[in-house]
Amino acid sequence: MDVAPFGILVWSRERRLLYANERFRRSWDLPVSLGMDFEAFVATMAHASECVLPVEPDAWERQQIAAFATERSEDYLFATGSVLNLTQAPTASGGMTMSFSDVTAIKSNERALQLAKETAEATDEAKSRFLRAANHDLRQPLASLKILVYNCLREEDAEHRSDMLHAMGIATSIMEDLLGALLQIGQLDAGRVEPRITSFQLSQLFERLDVQFRHQAREKGLRLVFVPPRGTIATDRALLERILSNFVANAVRFTEVGGIVVGCRREANGLRIEVVDTGRGVREEDRERVFDEFFRAEDQRAQKSGLGLGLNIVKRLADLLELPIRLRSHVGRGSIFSVTVPLGNIWHSEANEIEISETVAGEFVGTPVILVEDDDILRHTMTQLLQRWGMEVHPAADEADAIRLIESGVSPRLIVADYNLKARMGVDVVERLRAAIGAKVPAMIVTADAEPRVIEIIRNAGLPVLVKPVSPPRLRVLMHNLLFEPSLVNVGEPAAVQPRRSLT
Repeated sequence: MDVAPFGILVWSRERRLLYANERFRRSWDLPVSLGMDFEAFVATMAHASECVLPVEPDAWERQQIAAFATERSEDYLFATGSVLNLTQAPTASGGMTMSFSDVTAIKSNERALQLAKETAEATDEAKSRFLRAANHDLRQPLASLKILVYNCLREEDAEHRSDMLHAMGIATSIMEDLLGALLQIGQLDAGRVEPRITSFQLSQLFERLDVQFRHQAREKGLRLVFVPPRGTIATDRALLERILSNFVANAVRFTEVGGIVVGCRREANGLRIEVVDTGRGVREEDRERVFDEFFRAEDQRAQKSGLGLGLNIVKRLADLLELPIRLRSHVGRGSIFSVTVPLGNIWHSEANEIEISETVAGEFVGTPVILVEDDDILRHTMTQLLQRWGMEVHPAADEADAIRLIESGVSPRLIVADYNLKARMGVDVVERLRAAIGAKVPAMIVTADAEPRVIEIIRNAGLPVLVKPVSPPRLRVLMHNLLFEPSLVNVGEPAAVQPRRSLT
């Protein structure tokens, strides 16, 4: 029995210890000696405080003594975290054998399997509830639509038919919203939405939301105010817009009097974007549940208002982007939904931004630049723009004018040239001006011709290019990089708007 993989004790009919194998002595730090009484062994076990007993020590001691030579098996948790299985069985002579096995790993696996089973069951139940709710919410507008179609076919009154068609449009839009939300949740569950983190100005996003919800708010007699934000943030633009659009949609839907204000507050670790409304508010007991799938408060269910998916999508997207969201609310006074986003670097902003803070313009003050543009109106407006940024602008209609400027003593730090000049191509003009200056002065090309062949010619010349109409923020970013951070210049890439990931 010394080769057995578990500890063994053998007791005589007189309850004396006859044998303890080597495995028991090595594995269990319990005071045993041959010839000791079973009662003494049990008392030592009961009061050793090394294992968790199911009952009081004295009661457990009495139970063990009474159960001598009976067949039984029990598990005990020790203070070390290990689990010991104690199994006893009677012998033919009236004594008893006891075996001690470490089943910690087995019990841990059992607990893990049980937890996985419970989690799977909870997930399955949640999906069943989800599908039942989706089925219910889809059937309602579908049933209304069927009746409306039937009645509309037989309705002769033009006004009544118009009302029915309007109701059919509403039912269709409800189904469209629900199917879109289900698709988004399905994509999130499948892990098909991958964030694209960029730096951008929040003002453009606010303008889009204003356009999206302005008319809805006006129809309800609500004030909708977007406080112009300042600063650059870094996150996925499309997914953040989806979060904020859900916040604003809810605010408009559940506000009857007053209005909604959307603004920002600076925090140590980022920018907190808040959507503040004067609506009905959220009860304290519902504030955690409002982010669950298909959750609707009692008053929402009574009015059949909303689908109960918007805030769940918000929660999923915020988790995906690792952005904290908060809800503060007072029943009858309104709510504040907010999301905190990290700050970004203004010079890493995407070049199609419509606004970049004017505070950065001071770095160009006094910078001499030669502008070669043969269109009189465009040359004038470009000159005004660059002068507003504090630059010392020397405009030229062609290469000859530009050469004369250099011969008169102008020493530019930057050259901006149109591509399709009347006499020569812009890349040739840049090369000629650099030769006249005697240095490889930073330069860029602007062009209205975005043909791949043209862009390739400019790229081969080693020059960055902007496609007309030139965006001032894009122009300013490129000038900054050329003058101060040339390693950031992506030579030859045209100023095309990059596609943004969408959920749908």
